[in-house]
Amino acid sequence: MRISAVDWTHQFLKQYIKAGDLCIDATVGNGGDMLFLARLVGEEGRVYGFDIQKIALENTRRKLESHGFTGTLYLDSHVNMNHYFEQGSVKGIVFNLGYLPGGDHNLATQAESTIKAIEISLWLLKKGGVISICIYSGGDSGFEEKEAVLAYLKTLDYKNYLVITNEFYNMPNHPPMPIFVIKL
Repeated sequence: MRISAVDWTHQFLKQYIKAGDLCIDATVGNGGDMLFLARLVGEEGRVYGFDIQKIALENTRRKLESHGFTGTLYLDSHVNMNHYFEQGSVKGIVFNLGYLPGGDHNLATQAESTIKAIEISLWLLKKGGVISICIYSGGDSGFEEKEAVLAYLKTLDYKNYLVITNEFYNMPNHPPMPIFVIKL
């Protein structure tokens, strides 16, 4: 049996996200996480997605519709999430860092905007809510972003947030790193 970073992240999120919750996919990519969130929150909940690439939104919309789900998609950066939601209103926020799978490798998340988006996510998150951040580094992107995000997360007050880092320690070639931040 093979367990991917996505599988691991989804298993963890199932413990926190329930029917009726409001969730955000901060980097929709090809829509896998947004579909997962839509299934968790059900008809009573709401799922919103952000991406700066129109193709990512189109891919996500098609994926959701092909499985009988809907969600609200924004062609906007995740650093602007606070323009759409109130403080303390969100139960779960998902980030996948790096570039769009199958897309242009020159269009990738960057440390400065990712950290700003995480700060905004902490503000949006309700107590007991969770942020998942899957860092894809290696090859042509991500080492600087990975180190900057990890350094930032280390500064979070342990009285207010629990930060859990995970590593696929024996996997070659810079495997993804799932991270969870729980608002206490």
